[in-house]
Amino acid sequence: MLFGFLPDLGSGFVSIGNGKAGTKAQCLALSATSLKDGKSVLIDRCNLNKEQRADFIKLKDSHQVDVHAVVLDLPAKLCISRSVKRTGHEGNLQGGKAAAVVNRMLQKKELPKLNEGFTRITFCQNEIDVQAAMDTYGALSSSDSLPSGCFGEKTTDTKVQLGIMKFLKRVDAPSKVSSDKTIPGPSIETIDVKPSVNEGQEPSETHSLDGIPTLAFPSISTADFQFDIERASDIIVETVEEFVNKIGNGRLVLVDLSRGSKILSLVKGKAAIKNIDPKKFFTFVGDITKLRSGGLHCNVIANAANWRLKPGGGGVNAAIFDAAGPDLDIATKKRAGSLAPGKAIAVPLPSTSKLFSKEGVTHVIHVLGPNMNSKRPNCLKDDYNMGCKVLREAYSSLFENFVSIVRTQGKLSDHDISNCDQKLRKEDSANVAEKNGKFKGYIEENESKRLCLTNGKEKASNNANTGGSMNKDWGSWAQALYNIAMIPEKHRNVVIEISDDVVVLNDVYPKAQKHLLVLARAEGLDRLADVGQEHLSTLRTMHAVGLKWAETFIKENESLVFRLGYHSAPSMRQLHLHVISQDFDSKHLKNKKHWNSFNSPFFRDSEDVIQEISEQGKPTLNDDEKLLSMELRCNRCRSAHPNIPRLKSHIAICKSPFPTHLLQNGRLLHAPMKDDAC
Repeated sequence: MLFGFLPDLGSGFVSIGNGKAGTKAQCLALSATSLKDGKSVLIDRCNLNKEQRADFIKLKDSHQVDVHAVVLDLPAKLCISRSVKRTGHEGNLQGGKAAAVVNRMLQKKELPKLNEGFTRITFCQNEIDVQAAMDTYGALSSSDSLPSGCFGEKTTDTKVQLGIMKFLKRVDAPSKVSSDKTIPGPSIETIDVKPSVNEGQEPSETHSLDGIPTLAFPSISTADFQFDIERASDIIVETVEEFVNKIGNGRLVLVDLSRGSKILSLVKGKAAIKNIDPKKFFTFVGDITKLRSGGLHCNVIANAANWRLKPGGGGVNAAIFDAAGPDLDIATKKRAGSLAPGKAIAVPLPSTSKLFSKEGVTHVIHVLGPNMNSKRPNCLKDDYNMGCKVLREAYSSLFENFVSIVRTQGKLSDHDISNCDQKLRKEDSANVAEKNGKFKGYIEENESKRLCLTNGKEKASNNANTGGSMNKDWGSWAQALYNIAMIPEKHRNVVIEISDDVVVLNDVYPKAQKHLLVLARAEGLDRLADVGQEHLSTLRTMHAVGLKWAETFIKENESLVFRLGYHSAPSMRQLHLHVISQDFDSKHLKNKKHWNSFNSPFFRDSEDVIQEISEQGKPTLNDDEKLLSMELRCNRCRSAHPNIPRLKSHIAICKSPFPTHLLQNGRLLHAPMKDDAC
């Protein structure tokens, strides 16, 4: 297996022991040193199990890099043939004894999973796959990235090697697994692993009935979000019990990829205690994107989504977006731009989607549960009172969406769905606010804190006044700035200036020493794309207010330099001007997107926007998301850097003048310039 830590590319290969066997400690030390120097590292070791890999994966936390795995899951026959024939191996794994060693390694092999900390895993089953992986990584430049997720893994009906007959005794097949013919040639026995039925609750014949509306859903929040499995199993069973009689002839199926899944075992036992009809609810082992081929037809599947409703990130989310193809991403963007914890949203799949045509999936329901992982956004920090409440809301919203889908497909009567439909209408009437009145922060980045911004009366007001733009583009947390701009008096604890035209507040996750937001108070100005010549007066007012605050800060600290501008495609509703110092000295600046959103053409200077609207009627929008993944370059000397820590270290001491284009047209505001510096 190869690990790849990928902050930058272009490193050479180093043999630790100069042709002799090296140690794991040596490998770790050299890897850490190389990462610190901004190099990419490829670690060529067997790494048979999770324990062996763990120390290497930990390196990513201190160096802020992605971790990839390339798994050489090649046939045992090929592995033995090569090991027997080779000579001069530093570990003396060659000749006749190599076969026995390889066999022992195969028995101990534990394939890597994304939840170990990998960003991407590529499985190579043959020489073609190996060459493809080499070509993929060999072609990467320093500004390129690869999609997150798991690629090339064996499907459930792939033959699994259990023994090497030529060298050892035949390995008996496990119970309930049927033996198949051997692959041509000596030495390999294969077992055809059949898809699991349903953890023993219901025979597979009942699963394949296409006419029964069925929702397959994973356990929400118990993987990457690290929610307690025991508590989660209670909530699943209790919520299923509440809804199972509201879905007519529909079925609910909890799915997990692991045959020894603890959550499946717990839920199955608790469901039996509550006498939940096993024909209406059962558990199933399999890939949620390939259930039909495994004997279970589900027309609706649930996705454990991220708050941005974006592909990637690994796990179920990456698998579903990958299996559905780009159609799902496009369809999702039409429904919502983000999702709040405890909420779900149903997305109809176009018939062109691979999940629709191959698996018969008509809808994907995105659902977001509570997060208990401090390394992920909106961590509740072991607040299980709130966590259980949010998880219960998430499952309720998921099942309510399923009831609504079944109703529209003509499977239920109005009586069956009336209660659920009423709840859905309340939640879908603009996705205004979470039931607990909490929003994510004010800025466009996913961070881990929340701020209470609304009460029940304010929610009702927003429902009536948000209009189509909110329904189409904005999720609940993205309404925070809008709510402040419309009723700033209710948010005096965060607002530092209020006028008839603008509201000013500190960015709650500043990306520099000083970072303000100037909000327009006009209805209908959600983003820069909404601005026309009729709004010039508002833009000039916002700019003047921003200049006033920047000048105030400069009087307090003459070393500060400010830039005023807009993001071409903000992820929060309500037009807002960034007033940001150019030191970018902040713990909240953590990744490429943070940096490039202020240091690439994605950021439009306020002076330029005003001039373009005056002359052309509309501003130029540089909203290509590729701009946010550009290589990291100093905002002064434009030197390239492999990662954020290296970049921050550099900009803290860089005294180069700012680029010429920034020094023109009033794009930068600073104290009177000295001879040797800006």
